[in-house]
Order: sequence, then structure tokens, then C-alpha cells
Amino acid sequence: MGIPLYSNALGTIPIAEALIGKGVGIGTALAFMMAVTALSLPEMLILRKVIKPKLIAIFIVIVAIGIIAIGYLYNAIFTYLI
Repeated sequence: MGIPLYSNALGTIPIAEALIGKGVGIGTALAFMMAVTALSLPEMLILRKVIKPKLIAIFIVIVAIGIIAIGYLYNAIFTYLI
């Protein structure tokens, strides 16, 4: 859900804090923060100047899969610890 948004890393902290306060899992909030900063449209436009579109698509898929996996992993870890 965070991919179409654009913010810097510090700008996502208050959003993630609000999400966690409303009951969203820590892993989900972390994945949201990473997606906003790593996969935003302006970021892809910058990469388009130096990387071919096919490689950008591969980058998006690999990073998105990694972000989702980390989100699930952190949710699993913190569910068992808390």
C-alpha cells in the first residue's frame, strides 16, 4: 500500500507510529516504511535515467518480495515475543 506514496525515511516514522498505535503489526508498519522509501514513483523515475525499464521491473519485484517477507518475519517474531 505504501508504494504509490512518496516520503523520506523520517517522514514515515510518524505514520508508522500512528499505525502501530491503531493496532497494526510492527512488521506491517516496517514493510510500509520500506515500501514508501524504496519503491516510490519518483524513485523509479530517477532510476529510469540510469537503468533500463526491464531491470527496474526486476528491481521492483525483488525488493517488493523482500519487503513483504521481512514484514511477515517481523510480525511472526513479535507475535511470539509479546
